[in-house]
Amino acid sequence: MSGHLASIVYSPDPGSYNRHPLHEAMLLAGYGIEGDRKGGNPRRNLNIMDQEMVVTLAAEGFPSGAGVLGENLIIAGVDLSAQPEGARLRIGSEAVIEVVSLRKPCYKLTALDARMPDAVVGRVGVMARVVAGGPIRVGDAVAVL
Repeated sequence: MSGHLASIVYSPDPGSYNRHPLHEAMLLAGYGIEGDRKGGNPRRNLNIMDQEMVVTLAAEGFPSGAGVLGENLIIAGVDLSAQPEGARLRIGSEAVIEVVSLRKPCYKLTALDARMPDAVVGRVGVMARVVAGGPIRVGDAVAVL
């Protein structure tokens, strides 16, 4: 199964939910996106969603767009909910991430839509850790290893 990287977003400012889109970034092993204030947590180096679920949620009237639901990466063409814990994905030519768990939606999403987080449980992607760092760019191939 393969797809491509559709979006990269990070949050450089401490105490802020503001997300900034990037065309390219450096993934750091055991950390996440270089400069991301939320990086470094071993259970959540990255929040990742698949494009198809973003489209589904948008069709149901939920807020959507790069980083809107707090995700760092959006991957098109890979069903993340079908990936078991421990599944690895290569992004570009060097970076490798590993699925840690399904992402549990945060209460902060209520500010975006009163139906959340309850209405999106199991549908907001996965948490992943960076196994091998490297540069990533929007449009890079993503392969399930």
